[in-house]
Amino acid sequence: MLPAKDITEVISCLDEIIDISVAKKSRAGYFACLYRKMTVAVQNGINNGLFADGPKMEKLDVIFANRYISAYVCNAKNAPLTSSWKSAFAATAQPYTVIQHLLMGMNAHINLDLGIAAAETARGDDIQLIKKDFDLINNIIGSLINIVQKDLEEICAPMKLLKYVDNSSKESVINFSITAARNTAWANALALSVVLPNTYDGYISNLDSKIDIVARNIINPNFSQSMILRTVRVFEPKDVGVIIKFLRD
Repeated sequence: MLPAKDITEVISCLDEIIDISVAKKSRAGYFACLYRKMTVAVQNGINNGLFADGPKMEKLDVIFANRYISAYVCNAKNAPLTSSWKSAFAATAQPYTVIQHLLMGMNAHINLDLGIAAAETARGDDIQLIKKDFDLINNIIGSLINIVQKDLEEICAPMKLLKYVDNSSKESVINFSITAARNTAWANALALSVVLPNTYDGYISNLDSKIDIVARNIINPNFSQSMILRTVRVFEPKDVGVIIKFLRD
């Protein structure tokens, strides 16, 4: 699975990951399906002139996606990878709720990878030129996760018990805000765009450790939240392949 060179190749790589996941009944396919939807939506936005700088957004999208693809390959080969992605892939061996698996992937990819990808797309002061388009991409991500949550209600009625994951209220069942993740990613993009080369890897490593703490909170919520999630899990389909095919459609 080679690094993608353009957004079409990104989609092909995601299709390959999804097909492998269906064959192996791997829960890693859940996030791959969501990510494919996001990528197609970004591609459509580029083609329809949504972004001020379509070519640069494709560059960002490809750099962003290749971090996920690389993490997937490293995990499959037992090669070193970031702690946040290691936690996300390790979680796929456990029967957490579908929404928890999706958020584990989003945590690693948005909180960590998105800021890195933005910084590698536009260095120094140039990064301010992509802020508007960066926000548009994140609006797409935010809308899709809520659409997917509504879709999941079709195969698991208790999903309606969950507050939307981007709900910042104290009643939110899973404390993960897409808006907060976007803001964190942008703050890190600004820092990484100007950080000295000899401190670049150290900054990412320190950031990765903090993001891995968020991952642990996603899979280990408090008691009352766990009870709701346990109810959801009881009613979710048990066949991983069936869920992947549902999410893919």
